[in-house]
Amino acid sequence: MNVHSKGLAPVLSSSSAAASETADARTGEILAAARQAFAEKGFDGASMQDLARAAGMSVGNFYRYFPSKAAIVQALIALDIEDMARDFEPVFASDDPIEAMRQQVRVRLVQHQCNHDGALWAEITATALRKPEIGLACGLMETTIAGYLIQAFAAATGFSLEQARTRFAAHAALMVMLVKSSAMMPQKDEQLRHDLNAMILRIIDQTLDEIAASGAKG
Repeated sequence: MNVHSKGLAPVLSSSSAAASETADARTGEILAAARQAFAEKGFDGASMQDLARAAGMSVGNFYRYFPSKAAIVQALIALDIEDMARDFEPVFASDDPIEAMRQQVRVRLVQHQCNHDGALWAEITATALRKPEIGLACGLMETTIAGYLIQAFAAATGFSLEQARTRFAAHAALMVMLVKSSAMMPQKDEQLRHDLNAMILRIIDQTLDEIAASGAKG
């Protein structure tokens, strides 16, 4: 029996991995469909039936993946956190983390606005005020991003992580707030959006310059 078990183990492990990848891919497809449905109908306007229909599923099957809108939001935020982690990899690896961060911020501003999902996140942010489970998920995203920023600030200045957290927590929170606000910016007036983007980037550049100077003085 043990011999047969050993022989089957790699096959079972391989099958399990393939099944997991298939499930992850399907979950990603469902989340993409849900994001599109939210964009079209609004977060409050899209019912679970609408979301199931958008994913090409029965409502009962949809609930097996996501039992509530809060669960969908949590999954969307988890994906965004994964994307953000990948964005910070070149920042941490760079010889000049501050300059690398400037470039990433500019890319993120454009991506957020081109995705046209700012209205969705504005609705989700408003919903977070009255639904604690969504509020916790949104808070986790902001604190995670702020943590990445502080880690990059520590690398850029030579301060320890704890010193960087003490010195630059407000700087990180400001940058998170500015990038988040830019995503929710109205899309109708292109010139206004352009001018606001320029102001946001100017403030972020000044913030990063202040951090870099602080490290040089230290």
